[in-house]
Amino acid sequence: MIENGGLDMPRPIPLPDGHGAGDAVIEIRDIEKIYQLEGGPVHALKGISFTVRRGEFVSIMGQSGSGKSTLLHVLGCLHKASTGTFLLDGVDIAALDDEQLSRIRNEKVGMVFQKFNLLSQEDIVHNVALPLVYAHVPRHARLDLARGALELMGLGDRLHHKPTEISGGQSQRVAIARALVTEPALILADEPTGNLDSRTGEEIMGVFQALHRMGRTIVQVTHDREKAEYSQRIVHLKDGLIEKVETVERPRQAPIVQLGAKAKSLN
Repeated sequence: MIENGGLDMPRPIPLPDGHGAGDAVIEIRDIEKIYQLEGGPVHALKGISFTVRRGEFVSIMGQSGSGKSTLLHVLGCLHKASTGTFLLDGVDIAALDDEQLSRIRNEKVGMVFQKFNLLSQEDIVHNVALPLVYAHVPRHARLDLARGALELMGLGDRLHHKPTEISGGQSQRVAIARALVTEPALILADEPTGNLDSRTGEEIMGVFQALHRMGRTIVQVTHDREKAEYSQRIVHLKDGLIEKVETVERPRQAPIVQLGAKAKSLN
């Protein structure tokens, strides 16, 4: 984990069920999110509770208007909940001021987006190093870490290519490398295959499954039942509430991806 640069972060607090912060990366209790709009308050989340343990691969699934985008913003520390408790890796998010919230988002959450969100004018090694700039890691060290993350994604021979010079699947691997480079507690993926063809999307799910086998904690937000079935559990949202939590007895298996090798799947 990247050192916090001297910022005084709150200490992890014990979980109420007796488990330590080492067991749960996400602990949500009675979370509500209310948006105050001109037409009146909108209750996007209506009191939801769930836990994601370290090393789990979980999908959050729901149609448009279900609250999944709002929940994504809360889990990614982009917005605070209106009421309830959210512990991220043992830290009470409600207790943070804006500076601390930005710091913990950079330190503990690696985000992967549908549209990659890469800087087209920068080569991919500088794209991956960007979160380390905000973490105040020295330039030489952050470029070394970025190279290592890209090599893990099989892109060690593409370091100085720009996003416009690589494929969509390679761009998403760059985005995953950027999410990993700070060694976060949580990888949070927002429709990570939504901009890819079906074959490439399956390969990206193979990357996530490979990271999961390495012990990474992954939460993906999706509306796609097939993609959700690559995970261990599915949290179904409807109208701002958890409709059900489903255990996937036999997760779908993507083609095996060898991380650290040339970027391709091995059937």
